[in-house]
Amino acid sequence: MKKLFLITTTALFFGMSFVSCSKTENEPKFNYNVDKFADLQILRYQVPGFEELSLNQKLYIYYLTEAAQEGRDILFDQNGKYNLAIRRTLEAVYQNYNGDKESADYKEFVVYLKRIWFSNGIHHHYAADKFVPGFSQEFFVEQVKAVDPTLLPVKEGETVDNLIAELTPVIFDKEVMPKRINLAAGYDLVQTSAGNYYDGVTQKEAEDFYAKMRKPNDNQPISYGLNSRLVKRDGKIYEEVYKVGGRYSKALERIVYWLELAKGVAENDEQRNVIDLLIEFNKTGDLKTFDEYAVAWVQELTGNVDFICGFTEVYGDPLGMKASWEASINFKNVEASSRTETISANAQWFEDNSPIDSRFKKETVKGVTAKVITVAMLGGDCYPSTPIGINLPNADWIRRDYGSKSVTIENITYAYDQAALGNGFKEEFVIDEPTRELMNKYGFASDNLHTDLHECLGHGSGKLLPGVDSDALKAYASTLEETRADLFAMYYMADDKIIELGLLPNEDAYKSNYYSYIMNGLMTQLTRIELGNDIEESHMRNRQLIAKWCLENGAEDNVISIEKIDGKSYVKINDYDKLRALFGKLLAEVQRIKSEGDYEAGKALVEKYAVKVDIELHKEVLARYKKLNLAPYKGFVNPKYSLVEDENGMVTDVTVTYNEEYDEQMLRYSKDYSALDTYND
Repeated sequence: MKKLFLITTTALFFGMSFVSCSKTENEPKFNYNVDKFADLQILRYQVPGFEELSLNQKLYIYYLTEAAQEGRDILFDQNGKYNLAIRRTLEAVYQNYNGDKESADYKEFVVYLKRIWFSNGIHHHYAADKFVPGFSQEFFVEQVKAVDPTLLPVKEGETVDNLIAELTPVIFDKEVMPKRINLAAGYDLVQTSAGNYYDGVTQKEAEDFYAKMRKPNDNQPISYGLNSRLVKRDGKIYEEVYKVGGRYSKALERIVYWLELAKGVAENDEQRNVIDLLIEFNKTGDLKTFDEYAVAWVQELTGNVDFICGFTEVYGDPLGMKASWEASINFKNVEASSRTETISANAQWFEDNSPIDSRFKKETVKGVTAKVITVAMLGGDCYPSTPIGINLPNADWIRRDYGSKSVTIENITYAYDQAALGNGFKEEFVIDEPTRELMNKYGFASDNLHTDLHECLGHGSGKLLPGVDSDALKAYASTLEETRADLFAMYYMADDKIIELGLLPNEDAYKSNYYSYIMNGLMTQLTRIELGNDIEESHMRNRQLIAKWCLENGAEDNVISIEKIDGKSYVKINDYDKLRALFGKLLAEVQRIKSEGDYEAGKALVEKYAVKVDIELHKEVLARYKKLNLAPYKGFVNPKYSLVEDENGMVTDVTVTYNEEYDEQMLRYSKDYSALDTYND
């Protein structure tokens, strides 16, 4: 529940200056753009500062990046039980196609495969709806039959015809597995979600299964269900645990191999202990060991290199319990981290002065650490689409007793910013030139500060009342948690303390973030949704919830308005001070909901403000956005790392290159990092 994703439909607004990525006049211009298809744009990111690291640090990163890539197929399988079979079938066709590559069917086939690579499956990475192929079923059948059967994922004892018969309805029938994750009220969320976290069980059976495990008033509750698939066979419900010797064993064995090598070149004993515990967790699947690992990880603060590599976030589970596999390998951006260190040092002041009820405040804020990082490798649920900020661990009791780590990923935000220069978005959607000038001047600083405050303080603030179950908000937990963190960030953006600490240059700078956020929540994020659909994704729900609640609750004072100019709708903020007060009021209520575990109030808030879309406004936004020829979603290819050896076979360096194309990287990953069987049931 602790990720922050790009909040705008284009990369207009991000952080402080990015000195380490600056170019001199004599250096060649870096090409950030790689590919564009459907509603997606593929970018590159640089890893500034990697060359200056020590050999051991480079090797540490190298081994961790190998572990990161080995988990790719786990996520494909978690996102849907047919994803690996479909991907491997389509890749075989793509690599062995001898037909007309200018035909409409083939071009649409390529787009479909690229979308599957991007989303780690057949459902949209953000909206969770199943893709509709633009090529015909006849083309699919013909091309699969043209491939050497030994290159296809045919089950033992079956034929290519069996493969085609099994995959065809999954690909082409809109009624089969239509949504990867369904959060719509009134449905059995487990049985109507195509994600592969459950098999044969109902939502009630799943909730009852884990409710029986929890101990009343447990001060250190285990995150039951985090690393398993819950299945029902012959009337019996049990877990298939992700571990060596269990589910996903072949991939986890290779991950453990690379973690062992990484341990040998770690920067300190604390890092070695973290890796030891992670290896033990991967071998045993014991969630107590996972908590020990999380505690050790959050307390390791002296090393320059850090990582996430495992079962972490629960966005993909409609019940918000089961974690997808993800990885992010990074090292500290020392210069840019000065602002996050300032925030961390003042965490208690922010907690004490929060507008929430004093019953919900932490008396003593522990272990809040934040830094700006340079990401070196993205994997699993962080690839190709990646968050721009992360705050972990997720367990509330660990955060309470040991604190949390927050990061802002600045080489990613810089790549977004550079790729978006001159795209016309602001001119189309921002109400007037003074507001555009405000955003040009302060957007880079204010939005990165928003990320810092969201991750470092927002997620780390507040507490549950004694006896409140951390899973009390169920399917609404992720949306409400992101709402809480965003509100905390925006409430404090306008505080005099921010100026006092030197985090923004003046008292007007925060307005850039306020405007871009409300504009996005009310209008521009709608470019990411098909006309007629509700909002399903947690971050999008969070942003609309805040924006629409403030629009409605500030109506009497005309705090926010939607203005019509030349037939086009624009957001106008008429009173920034009163908008800040609204943020504080809503923050107090959302914190109360979380602290008290008030499920019904949380449900009512989300369903009223976060889900439904104004269809006429949606039509207008889509039409205006289409004219800009922009892709609303963006993701990245990774750099490629290579070992340099001397004549004796000794490693003398690790190099990084940025010239791999999108399809080239995806096919290489499918060849080199594909240990899992196609069928894992």
